[in-house]
Amino acid sequence: MSPQTHPHQRPAWLKWLLLALLIAGIAFGVARALQKRAAQRATADTAAAALQQAPVYEVAAQDVARVQRLALDQAVAVSGSLKALQTAAIKARAAGEVQGLSKREGDAVKAGEVLARIDSTEAAARVRQADEQARAAQAQVAIAQRNVDNNQQLVRQGFISTTALDTTTGNLNAALATHRAALAALDIARKGAADTTLRSPLNGQIAARLVQNGERVGVDARLLEVVDLSAFELEAALAPADAAAVQPGQKALLTVEGLAQPVAATVARINPSVQAGSRSVLVYLRVPAVAGMRQGLFAQGQIVIGQLQASAVPLSAVRNDKPAPYVQVLAADQVAHVPVALGRQGQHGGEAMLVVDGVTGLGEGATVLRATAGSLREGTAVKLAAPAATAATAATAATAATAATAPAPAAKP
Repeated sequence: MSPQTHPHQRPAWLKWLLLALLIAGIAFGVARALQKRAAQRATADTAAAALQQAPVYEVAAQDVARVQRLALDQAVAVSGSLKALQTAAIKARAAGEVQGLSKREGDAVKAGEVLARIDSTEAAARVRQADEQARAAQAQVAIAQRNVDNNQQLVRQGFISTTALDTTTGNLNAALATHRAALAALDIARKGAADTTLRSPLNGQIAARLVQNGERVGVDARLLEVVDLSAFELEAALAPADAAAVQPGQKALLTVEGLAQPVAATVARINPSVQAGSRSVLVYLRVPAVAGMRQGLFAQGQIVIGQLQASAVPLSAVRNDKPAPYVQVLAADQVAHVPVALGRQGQHGGEAMLVVDGVTGLGEGATVLRATAGSLREGTAVKLAAPAATAATAATAATAATAATAPAPAAKP
């Protein structure tokens, strides 16, 4: 007879089963935790690798330029204000009250046109006075002439001596001199009367009106300024070293304030003296009149003094945010900074160029970034963006290829 089992006693195999299940659960939990930690570590490593990987900067085609050997126009920079070739300041040549002034700024005038008058009451009175004095002197001349004629008859007849004839001849000469002086005074009075009428000395426009009707002005008071806008001149101050290469007849291209198109100019003359204060040389450029051009507009440009064959890059590509100037060059799809010296320069197609002959890293055909590309660190990865026309062509070709490979629709029964 087998011993009886206690009702609360469990079999041994059940305990081992429970222990095995517990151990399996713990192992499963540990495995899940290790797997989760490994996934988090992989994610972190991927993010770190992504952060460490430098971004690729895309540059448009218009933001790059090639080092090329070009025929450069050597030029000297000039700037200054435009001046009308002919101007006139109309001044009062007689004192008095201004009358008849009707022209204002911008009004056109012609040479010889009456612009204003000075009250001529006094001037007219002086003319009449001088005229009367001239008449009186002429009457004295007539009297002296009759006396001379009479005395000549008496001398021939022997009634008087030649001394009396000499006296009357002297009186005649004095009367003639007095008459001539009176005529000269009459001319002066007439000139004074004519000076009360103010006329324009040239064709042009009124640039300034400095007085109003009714104002009393003195001699040499400025009343009006007239400007002839048919031709202009630019006075530019150059350093002696630059002026040495400038000659009359050389061409220049100027950008005038307010005008959309540049204006061609010609060196007209060069001042033979150096300015005492600035030690500069004044060069005068003849500028033709263009619609919209006004006196006083600021102009700047270049005088072409010769040509130079050299490898060059746009001057705008030179950057100055470092102690030494440099240009950004694309080498192996990365940005490299190449130092340059601001030496010889020139013009090509209206753009300022810098000569880079002999600069290491800027051989002919090298790609440099223009100023519009911005400042990039050395080592930045760069790729050139495809031109818009090329991208559109590629998209069209891809669409056509897709259409060609698509299955034809089944024919309807």
